Amino acid sequence: MRAEDEYEAGPDQLEERLADLDETLAEQRAVALRASLSDYDLDEEDAAVLSGLVGSGDGIEYLPALPVVAIVGRPNVGKSALVNRILGRREAVVEDTPGVTRDRVTYKAEWMERRFSLVDTGGWEPDARGIDKSVAAQAEVAIDLADVVLFVVDAMVGATSTDEHVVKLLRRSGKPVLLVANKIDDARHEPEAAALWNLGLGEPYPVSAIHGRGVADLLDEVMKVLPDVSAVAKHEIGGPRRVAILGRPNVGKSSLLNKAAGEERVVVNELAGTTRDPVDEIVELGGKLWRLVDTAGIRRRVHLSQGADFYASLRTSAALEKAEVAVVVLDISQPLSEQDVRIIDMVLESGRALVLAFNKWDLLNTPEMENIDRRRYLEREIEQDLAHVAWAPRVNISARTGRHLDKLVPALETALESWDQRISTGKFNAFLSELVAEHPHPLRGGKQPRILFGTQASTRPPTFVLFTTGFLDPGYRRFIQRRLREIYGFEGSPIVINMRVRERKQR
Repeated sequence: MRAEDEYEAGPDQLEERLADLDETLAEQRAVALRASLSDYDLDEEDAAVLSGLVGSGDGIEYLPALPVVAIVGRPNVGKSALVNRILGRREAVVEDTPGVTRDRVTYKAEWMERRFSLVDTGGWEPDARGIDKSVAAQAEVAIDLADVVLFVVDAMVGATSTDEHVVKLLRRSGKPVLLVANKIDDARHEPEAAALWNLGLGEPYPVSAIHGRGVADLLDEVMKVLPDVSAVAKHEIGGPRRVAILGRPNVGKSSLLNKAAGEERVVVNELAGTTRDPVDEIVELGGKLWRLVDTAGIRRRVHLSQGADFYASLRTSAALEKAEVAVVVLDISQPLSEQDVRIIDMVLESGRALVLAFNKWDLLNTPEMENIDRRRYLEREIEQDLAHVAWAPRVNISARTGRHLDKLVPALETALESWDQRISTGKFNAFLSELVAEHPHPLRGGKQPRILFGTQASTRPPTFVLFTTGFLDPGYRRFIQRRLREIYGFEGSPIVINMRVRERKQR
């Protein structure tokens, strides 16, 4: 039994009651509920969420792209330790083995009330012979994706020929670069950092990523050169909607890109900046212009046998950072893989809208496929492995022949509409009160948590905040999400539900 099934006591009249809702009355009730929150201890963040509601109407919120800081350097100079220190938590894998790979390479960080994306480029595995080439390729990726680059050098080893090779790339890029002299654990080692002036990147910043020494000063300097909005992953308002085409190698992404961009391509638009900037393509599909965001330049240049998964992951992160909706291409001629699911989970984590494109559909009717009854197995795989994204539109296509490519556009439009959807505070609180009346949260330790007030704090993705008197079971939150989808749609968009457990003020 699914955890949320515990909360269902058979069919309810929720949909019918909400259809008959008097919206003016619902808004008045929501105002009263909101006023009653004054009896509870609220913090500054709560106040910001609540004040953000004033006059928000049904407007759509456009969040600017966070500026991007990339960390580059040779293996084992302490990049991952620096990532963890900046994040204030252990996220990146830190080992003494150079080039330990990991799947996740983009993190959200904050300093002095400014948020930014942190890209850790440490996860490749160079061989001894190709180390210069590998480090250079990794630095090139970072330059492409970053607004500011932190170049980490092991000050106790000093600058190597590999470091000098990377410096040339960094200087050519014209982007702000801060030279980080790591492993300066105390003042006695400061002269080692000073020796790095001769790299020609300006003042070296002595830090100890492990102990935290000097990292705050370094971040203060980063803030001086970091733009408020990313120039690399900038979000245009009112331009063509931005679509990332993702998928593991050989599932047909390139065929889909070529078919979409083929004869109908309007323009290949190279973004302002260096020639190494990612290339976006504007294509016409279904009578509308779409911007296909793709780090195509990186795809062409990086052909390393090792660390391929790492680069795929980095490219996926970069494309998602720029996109509004992701099309994840799945090859139906093969079983769904762990990598397919991992890419879908990256989309969910990024909060982007999602469309699933099942490619090579034309192969299902070939004798080879019919012999293994692929269609039956596929349905079972979808049921088991993709149950958590059952809400995503599915399109069955053949990228090679172009079959059903026209169905991609309505799916994209549906997903983006859901991503932008806002439910008024009155409607949302009416939904919550009717839901709780029909399916109350079970008692936990003799107490029953109550939902005091709820609001949609933002769109893109739709994010709801619930003020409660106690912790709601994850199953109950999933149940709320599912009923929200059943009544309001949200097809193709993740829904985020955040809880704020608040206590009554002491009189």
